[in-house]
Amino acid sequence: MTTTNDPLGDLLKQARARMEKAIESSRHEFSTIRSGKATTSLLDLVRVKAYGAEMPLNQVASVAAPEPRLLTVTPWDKSLVTAIEKGIRESDLGLNPVTQGGIIRVPLPPLTEERRRELVKVVHKLAEECRVAIRHARHETKEALKKLDHVSEDDTRRADHDLQKLTDERIKHVDELVAAKEKEIMEV
Repeated sequence: MTTTNDPLGDLLKQARARMEKAIESSRHEFSTIRSGKATTSLLDLVRVKAYGAEMPLNQVASVAAPEPRLLTVTPWDKSLVTAIEKGIRESDLGLNPVTQGGIIRVPLPPLTEERRRELVKVVHKLAEECRVAIRHARHETKEALKKLDHVSEDDTRRADHDLQKLTDERIKHVDELVAAKEKEIMEV
């Protein structure tokens, strides 16, 4: 007897979606952490005071990486040049922007060994937050599994095993992302 309504499958799909969302969020946060080369996402978290509000930099200017150690920021409104420069300077990225003819050049100084190690610690902290989110999704799904009616003990046990396997795979994926980012940061 097969039914089209599969509560166990639905729970596992929801758990997978929540775990993937946590991984995607961490991947985005990793991209904002500076490594040896320039990436436009490095300035994603920079906020700029513009039009009476604090706005993300990417909503008031375009960012490009023309060279490995240089970012350029081109404001859409030339009156925001000083506000953008100030926003970049005040961010905790340790960058010193220079304006040249309406374009803001942001040279990326080489990272010191000490700064690289600090950035690796930040990556590990973000990764641990992701692992916690994955485990939380597993826990919530396990609780939901316990509350299901009309499901055999064998099916529940099998779903629990599948859920643990899914959790292990996602945590392994996070570990791989961390290793890759750590390698990228420590690369001189």
